[in-house]
Amino acid sequence: MSELAHGTLAGLAEIADTGRDARRGGYSRHLWQGPDLELRAWFTERAERLGLGVETDRNGNLWAWWGEPGPDAVVTGSHLDSVPGGGAYDGPLGVVSALEAVARLRASGFTPSRPLAVLVFAEEEGSRFGIACLGSRLLTGGIDAGRARALVDADGVTLAEAAHRAGLDPAHLGVDREALARIGLFIELHVEQGRGLIDLGRPVAVASSILAHGRWRLTVTGQGNHAGATLMGDRRDPLLAAARAVVAVQDEALNHPGARATVGRLEVVPGGTNVIASSVHAWLDARAPTDAATRDLVTAIEAAVGEAVTVNGCSVAVTEESWTGTVTFDAVLVGRFRAVLGGGALVPALPTGAGHDAGVLAASVPSAMLFVRNPTGVSHSPEEFAEVDDCVAGIDALASLLRSLL
Repeated sequence: MSELAHGTLAGLAEIADTGRDARRGGYSRHLWQGPDLELRAWFTERAERLGLGVETDRNGNLWAWWGEPGPDAVVTGSHLDSVPGGGAYDGPLGVVSALEAVARLRASGFTPSRPLAVLVFAEEEGSRFGIACLGSRLLTGGIDAGRARALVDADGVTLAEAAHRAGLDPAHLGVDREALARIGLFIELHVEQGRGLIDLGRPVAVASSILAHGRWRLTVTGQGNHAGATLMGDRRDPLLAAARAVVAVQDEALNHPGARATVGRLEVVPGGTNVIASSVHAWLDARAPTDAATRDLVTAIEAAVGEAVTVNGCSVAVTEESWTGTVTFDAVLVGRFRAVLGGGALVPALPTGAGHDAGVLAASVPSAMLFVRNPTGVSHSPEEFAEVDDCVAGIDALASLLRSLL
């Protein structure tokens, strides 16, 4: 990323070593842990260098204000946390681009007629506490505060405990109507997670919609036993059952047009090399074009998984952990943004299968998204990438939109 150091994306170069994951590759930056705290300090320092006033809201989201905070604000931003072993662009590109767009406006002598803020959401990926877009869900009331406080990370630390250690009052976690009322409009710039812009040959797009999606925990239960003393025919091995369940997930997704279903995380209990597991937790991510299609997919998966695990004498329980319905961004707003940026021929409107904070906010405030081309089409991986020229095109587009709105 050295070619970014002296250009308009210097911010990405400044954080290029923060949270590198030597084991997985890429980056592991999780809520209120070391790398995330470093990134928060970096954002605060960089925003203050621009003359912005930084504050942390009751849910751990960071706001950098140009002028006094107030109602009807134009707000832009994204997130700084990552999936385990994630790429450099998912989230940080939107934050860096927002800061750069503001820097351009300030350098040109532009004076906004309404408040503007750059917003960094907490725990967008859900990699520490399991709930994606947690900061925006808490802000909008999209998750019960009591349930959120009780969420537990892999080390047994609750969200309430982690918030307290980060200097927040856990009792104040939850819907923040005062902060929400300040937002007149929210724009999130994000690297595209897919091939839409590659296929269209364009550097930038406006989002049209987000697929319905959710997460479910599959708990497969068998019988723990000794690996050497238990004959193969006497076993009720939940790991073998879980393997059959994962294949069943794929088969059902292939039977539902436009659906995507993934098991990307397993937890084997107790996890010993010479121990037949007693249970296995598997996390399912399921998405489809509509709410009903996604629910139908999960129902079919639940039935197929239940049948699959019986082959090994096991049982399975399915627990919903999060749900976000289909988001269709306001067509008038999408059309207005495309017109400002040069029209539909230059700026396509694309759907996405990836969830975003903008999608959560869309139920409460007018929201929109810009996508920047990813030449690999790969995301949530160290292979995630965006060309400097395309990133600059994204900043140009965001700055133009902000100018038109302010």
